[in-house]
Amino acid sequence: MSGNKNIKKKGSKVLLRIVLLTATFIFVYPLVWNLLASLKTNKEIMSSPWGLPEVLNFDNFTRAFTESNMGEFIINSFLVTGLSMMLLLILVIPTSYALSRFDFKGRKVLHNFYMAGLFIQPVYIMIPLFLMMNNLDMLDNRFWLSLVYAAGALPFSVYLLTGFMRSIPKEYEESAFIDGSGYFRTLISIIVPLARPGILTVIIFNFFTFWNEYALALVLISSDAKKTIPVGLANLMEVQRFATDWAALFAGLVLVLLPTITLYALTQKKLTEGMSMGGLKG
Repeated sequence: MSGNKNIKKKGSKVLLRIVLLTATFIFVYPLVWNLLASLKTNKEIMSSPWGLPEVLNFDNFTRAFTESNMGEFIINSFLVTGLSMMLLLILVIPTSYALSRFDFKGRKVLHNFYMAGLFIQPVYIMIPLFLMMNNLDMLDNRFWLSLVYAAGALPFSVYLLTGFMRSIPKEYEESAFIDGSGYFRTLISIIVPLARPGILTVIIFNFFTFWNEYALALVLISSDAKKTIPVGLANLMEVQRFATDWAALFAGLVLVLLPTITLYALTQKKLTEGMSMGGLKG
């Protein structure tokens, strides 16, 4: 009996490894193919799309960055993402602090209000949002786009950070209050440093969301000079249907993927730990 169990366990492990290796190949291969295509000539992409490049053509990246305006798209995305992150942190940190550390009238109602926001994404209310922003003359403005991004990410960020802050012992705050610290100073000097893993998780998670968002950027931004990377890439794809510089297009895709892949590779452990801690303690 024990021998049969050991055989079953070994068989399950082998099967699990095969499944994981297959899934890894399915997800990694498109990235590798895109990288190889970005180093080929246009002729090689058309004649041997599955082969290796004969010569590494790094000038494709230069053309993508300059002639295809990828540099401008990247700068816009960094501006919008950075501004969205700043606005989100300004909103989410004091909100999470109040909901997790204080017991006041209406706290549960407010908490449930934010939790209900998890099911309402800005893209679902795009038409009334567009009409409202059009009436207020907020369209084609990167600041207002960033504010919409921050507001859309607020419910989940509050949920995650509230659970994390709730786990911090209240003795730290009580000691600060005894020393004469007010609520704001306690938040900045005590709570924020202790909640750093949770805040870092909020930053990393929402960076991916803001960087890759397409629908709202397409609707709320109309000027080519203000478009972010997803919209710029979509427009570039339409142009390349009637052009021949596919190599520059694939090089542009690599430039877009590089920041997110690098950030995830450096922080994926902290990201998963922070999300599990926030979810379990919330």
